[in-house]
Amino acid sequence: MATVKLKGNEIHTNGTMPEVGNKAPDFKLTNTELEDVTLSDCKGTTVISIFPSIDTPVCALSTKKFNDHARKHPDINFLMVAVDTPFAMARFCANEGIENVKLLSMFRDKKFAEDYGLLITDGPLAGVSARAVLVLNENHVVKHAELVDEIGKEPDYDAAFAAC
Repeated sequence: MATVKLKGNEIHTNGTMPEVGNKAPDFKLTNTELEDVTLSDCKGTTVISIFPSIDTPVCALSTKKFNDHARKHPDINFLMVAVDTPFAMARFCANEGIENVKLLSMFRDKKFAEDYGLLITDGPLAGVSARAVLVLNENHVVKHAELVDEIGKEPDYDAAFAAC
């Protein structure tokens, strides 16, 4: 179990996220076209940004920043993962011109958040994931892992991009 904060109040996750040097668990998530996507589908370096919901200001801002970076690095897989429905994610992408990252949904089940130790288990956000960023190499081994200590804060983009 890990501890993060929401507006200064401690909340907890179901476990711990994959650590640097460990292989990331495979997953099955749903893209905005309602197709299954797995980690095995990703070839090369992969950045996974995990967050509670695209409908919050920090999550939206973070997705835009990753999208901007992805525009300059088309050889890197950028996956944005949240509990939102694929329909909400598609609408966000259309409204904001997001074209360089893939938004993936846990709406069918939360196994991804559970397997990655990021499912929030208590407090007002119970049932969604904590904010985290992972960078994986071509073999899906973790090169960078950040669990953001305060849900309302942005991740350390510079550290994530340096790991790519």
